[in-house]
Amino acid sequence: MNKVVLITGASSGIGKSIGEFLHHKGFVVYGTSRNPEHVLNSVFPLISLDVRNEDSIRLAVDKVIAASGKLDVVINNAGVGITGPLEEIPMVEIKNNFETNFFGPIGVMKAVLPQMRLQQSGLIINITSIAGYMGLPYRSIYSASKGALELITEALRMEVKSFGIQITNIAPGDFATNIAAGRFHVPVVKGSAYEIPYGNNLKTIDDHVDNGGNPNEMAEAVYGIIQNLNPKIHYKVGAFMQKFSIVLKRILPDRVYEKMLMNHYKL
Repeated sequence: MNKVVLITGASSGIGKSIGEFLHHKGFVVYGTSRNPEHVLNSVFPLISLDVRNEDSIRLAVDKVIAASGKLDVVINNAGVGITGPLEEIPMVEIKNNFETNFFGPIGVMKAVLPQMRLQQSGLIINITSIAGYMGLPYRSIYSASKGALELITEALRMEVKSFGIQITNIAPGDFATNIAAGRFHVPVVKGSAYEIPYGNNLKTIDDHVDNGGNPNEMAEAVYGIIQNLNPKIHYKVGAFMQKFSIVLKRILPDRVYEKMLMNHYKL
């Protein structure tokens, strides 16, 4: 039987690219969206799911298992961006980001693990971010939520390995998707202490996304991970310098690395 794949946040961007790629490779793909009725011409079924709601997660997972009888691969892709000076980001937006980027994937993993233990097999791929490997100015909350998911994956991977379940992270760099359209960003406030540096960096952040890579690179990477019988703990996909920045963080003294980032962001 073909493998059954569930992808959260699959109505657009990276999730949609992964879903289409796997569908054309013969996988049985189910995607999720908060509003699937608004999505036209999807090549794979879309199920309603809001990762911030435990009941919504459970209903979606139960629907896939009832339809297919199994669940081989789960891709935690749903996520939201957030930018702004930490001092000026409303607490409600900080909490919403963690509900979506961190607690949401945990909820999905908790919902699918019983089925995977029953099967004594399964693969969970968490889509994190290269930004999760370092604290980036004006992206502190995004870096923190994605970095937390990286560490959860490391721990959970060891807890479930004896059940035949594999868990891995894949951290993308900047890709040309519509993530900026759904991102919460603090407005540049006239007279704010952060007006000039944040205003300049907000444009830079948007330019990086607009000029990012093709999301099909992520789809091909995910397909490669699924085909691997013993996937690694961490994967990075993106431009050379984005991936190399992680290496530099490991080998450079903290203050040297901080200075390098500040020069890059003109701070």
